[in-house]
Amino acid sequence: MYRLKNINLKSWVLILGLTFSSILAQTFRQVRPEFLGMSSERLERLTHQLDSYVSDKKLPGGVALVLRKGKAAYFYSFGYRDRELMDAMEKDDIFRIASQTKAIISVGIMILQEKGLLLIQEPLGKYISEYNNTTVAELNESGSYDVVNAKRKITIRDLLTHTAGIGWGFGPAKDRWEKAEIMGWYFAHRDESIQTTVKRIAKLPMDAQPGEKFVYGLSVDILGAVIEIVSGQPLDRFLQQEIFDPLEMKDTHFYLPPDKKERLTKVYSSSESGIKLSANPGKRNGPSMIGQGHYLNGPRMSFSGGAGLLSTAEDYAVFLQMMLNKGQFGNERILSRKSVELMTTNHIGSIPFSNDGVRFGLGFATIEKLGGRGQLGSIGEFSWGGAYHSTYWVDPTEDMVVVYFTQLIPALNIDDHNKLRALIYQSIID
Repeated sequence: MYRLKNINLKSWVLILGLTFSSILAQTFRQVRPEFLGMSSERLERLTHQLDSYVSDKKLPGGVALVLRKGKAAYFYSFGYRDRELMDAMEKDDIFRIASQTKAIISVGIMILQEKGLLLIQEPLGKYISEYNNTTVAELNESGSYDVVNAKRKITIRDLLTHTAGIGWGFGPAKDRWEKAEIMGWYFAHRDESIQTTVKRIAKLPMDAQPGEKFVYGLSVDILGAVIEIVSGQPLDRFLQQEIFDPLEMKDTHFYLPPDKKERLTKVYSSSESGIKLSANPGKRNGPSMIGQGHYLNGPRMSFSGGAGLLSTAEDYAVFLQMMLNKGQFGNERILSRKSVELMTTNHIGSIPFSNDGVRFGLGFATIEKLGGRGQLGSIGEFSWGGAYHSTYWVDPTEDMVVVYFTQLIPALNIDDHNKLRALIYQSIID
């Protein structure tokens, strides 16, 4: 897959006198938005808005990619990869995608089911015996908590839907999780395998009974360990073989190859005076989840299925276009149509989650009622995002994929996600 950087494109334009869109050699052919039912003039509103976040010092920069009908209607890099060096953001720059890793791991689990190697209804303990008998921390009248046995076994489907009751260690039994040194979603600093870590998690009291609440946490990290055990491969190798190589996602990694280090974007944090560069590597009461991280110089031992991958906007768009295409991209079929249908429907019933009309499937939030969320979109849309302020959604009704990458944590006093959605949908003219 040949990918050109912005600076090379501009040089070719000067030399050959060609338009930008006529020489773009990305995976997704960029065409005039009008041919895809979108307005160039109206999309300029989005460009202006994204640029303003940089000039107002609310964002360091980012990349926005909008696919419609399988082609790039909008592909824009803005601001800086490194603001201190005034190093301009480029379209193929690499971002920490954090929880956007979860969708890829969920697809990995479905691949194993399609191979007949597991069933998502099965108990987790079938593959990791430490989970055959788990406990739950329940608050009591004294303000402390009691540890009780789980009412039933955790299933793989519970993990896919975040209804296993497993948090990030900040629940009622926080003291025990803290003592075990398992807090939060950041695993890149760990010098132990993911299997070792999740087996230690099994001994800790969970935050809720299986199947009773939506508890966002380490469920998908556990699924990553399941993939290793069932496939007999390290998680990075399995994903490479089953997803990344077939889809030619050449820039998606848990840890960055040295020759790509210059393309890794810097992480910034909101502050009262604008944004500031986050610490490197960012330690605060142990390894911080906020700083630059260990993706270049860490132990490279823990493959976090919940939040560990790095990627580009185009790579991730390929993955999402495969989902929009009901499991196929080009000549490569990753999943069956029926598996994609199962993943993108409501699996949590009436369990409280987000806004009215927004439900959760197997790895994705799904939209059942537009009015419940109160934002532009379509029924059947599926989506999620990442801790570093990235987001994405797939709209089958509009035949559209949106990927938006930036690196800002925490992201305060900024409305870019909502503006992004509003300005993309207002540009549709067909």
